[in-house]
Amino acid sequence: MDIKSFTSAISQIAEEKGISPEKIQESIEMAIAAAYKKDYGKRGQVIKAKLDSESGRVKFWQVRLVVDKKMIYSEEELEKLKDYHPPAARGAPTEVGEGEGRIGVLAEGEVLKKTDKMKVRFNPERHIMIEEAKKIKSKIRPGEELEITLEPQKDYGRIAAQTAKQVILQKIREAEREAIFEEYKSKEEEIISGICQRVEGRTVFFDIGKTLGILTKEEQVPGEFYRPGQRLKVYILKVEESPKGPIVFLSRAYPKIISKLFELEVPEISSDSVSIKSIAREAGSRSKIAVVSELEGVDPIGSMVGQRGTRVTAVINELGGEKIDIIEWQDNPEQYISNSLSPAKVSEVKIMPKNKALVIVPEDQLSLAIGKEGQNVRLAAKLTGWKIDVRSAEITEKEEKTKKTKKTTKK
Repeated sequence: MDIKSFTSAISQIAEEKGISPEKIQESIEMAIAAAYKKDYGKRGQVIKAKLDSESGRVKFWQVRLVVDKKMIYSEEELEKLKDYHPPAARGAPTEVGEGEGRIGVLAEGEVLKKTDKMKVRFNPERHIMIEEAKKIKSKIRPGEELEITLEPQKDYGRIAAQTAKQVILQKIREAEREAIFEEYKSKEEEIISGICQRVEGRTVFFDIGKTLGILTKEEQVPGEFYRPGQRLKVYILKVEESPKGPIVFLSRAYPKIISKLFELEVPEISSDSVSIKSIAREAGSRSKIAVVSELEGVDPIGSMVGQRGTRVTAVINELGGEKIDIIEWQDNPEQYISNSLSPAKVSEVKIMPKNKALVIVPEDQLSLAIGKEGQNVRLAAKLTGWKIDVRSAEITEKEEKTKKTKKTTKK
């Protein structure tokens, strides 16, 4: 074997698939072991192989579990267990009972369960009695594995070679899926750039690098259209495993995508000079962000807006023109609620019981404070966590006069 070419091929595959070279070599060793078992092994044997990447030599071992009499079922016990269930297909798993009493008679050599005890059906190719094992390795104990060196073979048949090929392909696919899952799992709650690949009904598929991401209808921005080839920034909502590989769920409507976009545009957020305290969003229409300065002398709103509005404009453009109100967060609830109703000017804020707040505004600011279809006050309530009731100063004065008149009349 040409070791240099072999090592180079492993490195190339590892780089292309994003898998470690050690994982590739492990797959090759499993394939060699499978080929050895196909031509020279016996049914039930567990064979392992170790490839020396420097010399190209392969060593083989047969692995056998060391057992004592307490760890194996007797013939009488096996007969009793068989009475608990109907005949099953050869090798097919069968389980009977519930909870701790669950038992099963499986293929030869597999573990059977009865209450909390673990026993095996003895198979001479998989197991070895402790007395025999101690002759080979004196300090070995029941439950440990004994490795018995096998004679290496050079000639393998076509079927064994085909078996090895299938094992390598399968193991590399599994390793590739695992690597992709781990990579995108670590990127959860982050934003990445994706290219719209195709649209199927209400679901949009994005090419996000090594796999496809799914943008469901619920996570799309209302009124936003997606076309193949379009590049957009998307938020990784969650990553799940499936038999076909990892599934990456994306979002364009999740509120946190706004904070992540601002992190890219505003260096003060990355340096922890400015913090985003709260976000309220109605995707595709309008959002409110509460920010606070962590360092004295830093203007949080100015940092977010940028020179001539360049920073906030970049985020607005990425979100398709969605309006963004940036307000300063305050410890004082009256001041915070007052700021949250921006751009409306507030005259007074009264804190009421049960997390309610009465906001009084000038008559000409009432419609601005409430917003179109109540959007401004609704977003302010989401942002602050307070139930906000907005009233004009004139109406409040009339109500107070009416109350005073009623009290005077009663007297």
